[in-house]
Order: sequence, then C-alpha cells, then structure tokens
Amino acid sequence: MEFREIYCSNCKKVLGNYNTKFYNDDKIGEIINTYHVSHIRSGHQVTVRKLIKKL
Repeated sequence: MEFREIYCSNCKKVLGNYNTKFYNDDKIGEIINTYHVSHIRSGHQVTVRKLIKKL
C-alpha cells in the first residue's frame, strides 16, 4: 500500500499518514492547510513524503 506522510523536520515527528487510494495531492494540501497550519505559521518545515508499506 502507498501512503503519503506529512512530516515536520523541526519537531522530528510524523503529523499524519494518508492512503493514496483515498487522498490525492489536492486533499493532502487541504489537510495541511486545515490541520497543520500551526506548524507552518511557527516557521516549521513541513514536507510530504511518499511511503510504500508492505502488509
């Protein structure tokens, strides 16, 4: 399964994992703007990484 991971480089923690089957790039952008905007406003570096996990 493929996932998109939202990661904060300053905090060194994962803010969320989202399945690419249900969440496309536009929805991930909306999630970042809605829920993780406090990290961005405080000057943190938030990145989106692609992960492939095997079950």
